[in-house]
Amino acid sequence: MPVVIARLHPAPGQTQKVLDVYREFAPLVHREPGCALFALHTDGEGVFIVEHWLTSEDFRAHVAGANLRRIRNALEPLVAAPSEIWPVESVPLGDPDKGVIR
Repeated sequence: MPVVIARLHPAPGQTQKVLDVYREFAPLVHREPGCALFALHTDGEGVFIVEHWLTSEDFRAHVAGANLRRIRNALEPLVAAPSEIWPVESVPLGDPDKGVIR
């Protein structure tokens, strides 16, 4: 069950526009098969995405799909550097409801 963490680097002054792109497309991603979590966070400058997909196949379909292609096209003029993307495996620990993304 893949978890993906991504960091986007908005160009100066473009953070809100990057968030607006995701605000538009997030409902579509949420409806993709296997999307258990697709959540954005920001520190005011960078944009961080935490995703959880039910299977590796679901994640691969998302990566190859039209929604992500449209997001990338919309973000192209708004970012200063390529995104950093980390597919990771959860390490359950402690409380089973709090120690892993489900």
